[in-house]
Amino acid sequence: MAEQGLAARQAAAALLRGVLIDGRLLSELPAPKLTDSADLARAQRLAVSTLRWMDRADRLLGRYLRKMPAPEAMVLLRLGTVEICVEKGAGHGVVNAMVGLAQKHADTRHFKGLINATLRKVANEGPVKWDTLSTPLLPKWLRKPLIADYGKAVIVAMEGVQAGLPPLDLTPKDGNSTALAARLGGEVMPGGSVRLREFAQVSKMDGFTEGDWWVQDMAAALPVQLLQLKSGEKVLDLCAAPGGKTMQMAALGAEVTALDLSEKRMARVQENLDRTGLKAHLVTGDALEHQGQYDAILLDAPCSATGTMRRHPDLARAKDGSEFPELFALQERMIDHALTLLAPGGRLVFCTCSLLPDEGEIQIEDALKRHQDLEVAPIDLPDLPQEWHSAEGGLRLRPDYLAAQGGMDGFYMAVLRKN
Repeated sequence: MAEQGLAARQAAAALLRGVLIDGRLLSELPAPKLTDSADLARAQRLAVSTLRWMDRADRLLGRYLRKMPAPEAMVLLRLGTVEICVEKGAGHGVVNAMVGLAQKHADTRHFKGLINATLRKVANEGPVKWDTLSTPLLPKWLRKPLIADYGKAVIVAMEGVQAGLPPLDLTPKDGNSTALAARLGGEVMPGGSVRLREFAQVSKMDGFTEGDWWVQDMAAALPVQLLQLKSGEKVLDLCAAPGGKTMQMAALGAEVTALDLSEKRMARVQENLDRTGLKAHLVTGDALEHQGQYDAILLDAPCSATGTMRRHPDLARAKDGSEFPELFALQERMIDHALTLLAPGGRLVFCTCSLLPDEGEIQIEDALKRHQDLEVAPIDLPDLPQEWHSAEGGLRLRPDYLAAQGGMDGFYMAVLRKN
């Protein structure tokens, strides 16, 4: 096998070790040092695909393994299995590549024989058996509480959506979803996002360089709409990066202040604003220390991000839920502080890209108990299905909604207003 062909697989294995062994998210890992952009794209695709299908890969590998080998060896076995069964890689080449990668590392060298024998069986039988195996399940630490919250049937439906490749959702800068859908061959979704089932490299698509649109999941595009902004209103976007909501608000003519704690992430917000020709005042700092008065505030609070697993399958594999209580407490403090920044008659949209009620419905119920002058304002988006509305007055979006059209990210949002 050519060394160039091995490079992408080696990079993919390094990414998988970072997630599965070191417990880091893909976004936290350094980008693979590959000079060929095609190799880089392939490495990232292989890593994400392996994480997405890992549960099924383990079920198949379990037929050939008497006991699970060391985690470093499992990385190569999973990677090889998914490349053979999902990516349709040539079995002989994949087996040789994984054995070659095992040879490169001291902690996997003595597993060469096991990797060779196991992946040969996968190459011979796996492609036929693959589709007979059950849909990949969420890890037990997350699946069990979600079943308690939603019921098993809902979680099974979510898992079915998350096993597939997600479509690409776009937000048009001019708000003309119909025109953008016609231009790119997309579909207008509830709320006005444009969905593409087939798409090329984003940066090479029609209208990207001109800044006519930006990538934003349809669920993530709804919180700004709840604010019902008017041109010229002073609005604060707390935890703004990567800037999709900031751009939405700026495109509506609002006077936007965008705040985030990370200088690196704020640099990305500025890049996105520059590309789209939109303006906002950027502030790098702690949301809990920010001062000012605003007509409207969007608090997209730090959260577990469990609603984005269909796009980021590493989340369920790198985390174990131990940090969740700290996030719940932080969200509570951020709501309380954000309310002090509201001008009289102002409104606050609280949202999280989470499936956990503790980061959504329960946060709102608790906020109402802490603030007697607070109420949940009605949501005035008539084209949204009634089942998306939650009992306390917010929106609860789930990956299994619109499943036939590709689903959506899990999200919670509600509008708060002082009496």
